[in-house]
Amino acid sequence: MTTAAPTKARAKSDRGNQPHTARGRLTSALSSIVIALISVSFAIPILWVVLASFDTEATLAVKAPEHWSLGNYQAIWNEQTTFRPLLNSLVLCGCATLITMTVAVLCAYAFSRYRFRARRPLLLGILFSTGLPITAIMIPVYSMFVQVNLVDSMPAAILFLATSSLPYAIFLTKGFIDSVPVEIEESAWTEGAGVVRTILSVVLPLMKSGLAVATIFTFVGMWGNFFVPFMLLLSPEKLPAAVTLYTFSSQYGQVAYGQLAAFSIFYSAPIVVLYLALGRSLGTGFAAAGGVKG
Repeated sequence: MTTAAPTKARAKSDRGNQPHTARGRLTSALSSIVIALISVSFAIPILWVVLASFDTEATLAVKAPEHWSLGNYQAIWNEQTTFRPLLNSLVLCGCATLITMTVAVLCAYAFSRYRFRARRPLLLGILFSTGLPITAIMIPVYSMFVQVNLVDSMPAAILFLATSSLPYAIFLTKGFIDSVPVEIEESAWTEGAGVVRTILSVVLPLMKSGLAVATIFTFVGMWGNFFVPFMLLLSPEKLPAAVTLYTFSSQYGQVAYGQLAAFSIFYSAPIVVLYLALGRSLGTGFAAAGGVKG
């Protein structure tokens, strides 16, 4: 008789947990369905690109080629169509990313570590600039470039592309620098390290993952930017790959889908390489931060 009460209580508890268990299973099933639908919606365009690149008669339909061929790759395997635009994109976006991230780290460090009167207005200005569409300022920028004779200048386009990406990079980098404990920097200062040495030897290694994220977002944003190089660069030999994509459309509105898909494979390759190169840094950093908490 003494074991009857616990048994009844356990049975009642199990009955009480059944609705919660069923609700949890239903929620898990719905979440899995939603995730699967989102994954399929992203996978279908990628599948079309891969299949269409091997189909010389590709259309917008997602289907396997009747005759697998490398003709699309052979058609774009030349300097004018692929190699030169990709090289221009690498020079344009690579140099602009380097300039942006260098300035962003220095500015973000100042906003994170120093207190000055104009700090809040400047931060609000940077926050406002992150949401300002680039198309809203391109007309006055183009007019200014015409007046100072900088149109069709690759260095000028690099500087403007870096400048236009700077607010978001500062805003993103500052959050990661805020997470680096000041105590570690103070230890470096006691050893005689200056500000620049502290940033290079202490802050950047600890925020390696954040720096990788900011670099990837900055580079990807520049890589897909069509409007800025389209407005500021005129010579065909200076145009990046983002602008030369329209060359796969004829004047009659017809599109060479197979060649466009093959070109998209090469166009996406630098982004994939960047993710693979910096992917090791994601999830690392701040490991030494735990040593100062005690």
